[in-house]
Amino acid sequence: MRIPQLASTHDAALASALQAAIDNKTKPRGSLGVLEFVAHRIGLIQQSPMPRIDRTAVMVFAADHGVVAENISAYPQSVTWQMVENFLQQGAAINVFARQNDCALHIVDAGVNHEFGEREGLVSRKLGPGTRNFAQEPAMSAAQCEQALQHGMDLVAAMPVDVIGFGEMGIGNTTAAAAIMHKITGIAAAECVGAGTGLGNGGILHKQQVIEQAVALHADADAPLEILRTFGGFEIAMIAGAMLKAAERRMVLLIDGFIVTSALLVAAKLQPNILDYCLFSHCSDEHGHRRMLRHLDARPLMQLDLRLGEGTGSALALPLLHAAVNFLAQMATFSSAQVSEKSA
Repeated sequence: MRIPQLASTHDAALASALQAAIDNKTKPRGSLGVLEFVAHRIGLIQQSPMPRIDRTAVMVFAADHGVVAENISAYPQSVTWQMVENFLQQGAAINVFARQNDCALHIVDAGVNHEFGEREGLVSRKLGPGTRNFAQEPAMSAAQCEQALQHGMDLVAAMPVDVIGFGEMGIGNTTAAAAIMHKITGIAAAECVGAGTGLGNGGILHKQQVIEQAVALHADADAPLEILRTFGGFEIAMIAGAMLKAAERRMVLLIDGFIVTSALLVAAKLQPNILDYCLFSHCSDEHGHRRMLRHLDARPLMQLDLRLGEGTGSALALPLLHAAVNFLAQMATFSSAQVSEKSA
């Protein structure tokens, strides 16, 4: 497996040209706020003074987690496959939001503990019926982790899109994401662990204790891929691989919530320049996501108190990306509109 090598998007001449184009629109400088940052970043990613968004997609990766045996979720594991069925029946929030934004939606079985058979709309890359229980042993083998990364890269390599968002479904995956966050950032486990699908205070404390004991058990897991294989999920590993390939292809990476950002933590340890290709859709209401974003020095586009997953935040942010490239392409300049510029 080859990890994509990512160059920085920084280009001084292009950055200057983009900023000049943004500032020359008929508005006070900086008055479109974060949209100006978004337009500038997309231009650098696409290496173009006139960036475009013609095709968008969200990929939702689903998988189960052996750590649910430790009673760390408010929902049974069967909800994973039931929600995949809901995706396929067009009944979930991500279906609604993708449809309203004319965004392609791809559902990937990365390792759900259920046999779906041949299903229209479902991409099967199943690596098994879920990971092992990382409270007892590494979640996956080195070979499985590598295969998951490769599957993610291969899926994105075949996608002709300008913007790609990532979503996930997997009962237990906030526990995996919190463990990854704790190991990579060094932030205390108590600050990484949240309610997930709806745990009370006692359940949150139990989840924290499971993570702390697992981290002690796997004290030697320090390298990014070792952390991923020890504590991660098949869906998290596939998302990390997909992100790396998407950045190599100069797609805009639209980063969703807590679990997706945990995959980015791994990808950024492997290739720090991946952050140049990212826009962060929102700050999740899941405890720990705000600290994740601060660790990455990331600026979320929205604060909607979401903690659903599925890529819903990314789909909801798409109109903001369209607005950013559209103002750059379509707004008049001071000279074309014969509007006087600021005198001093």
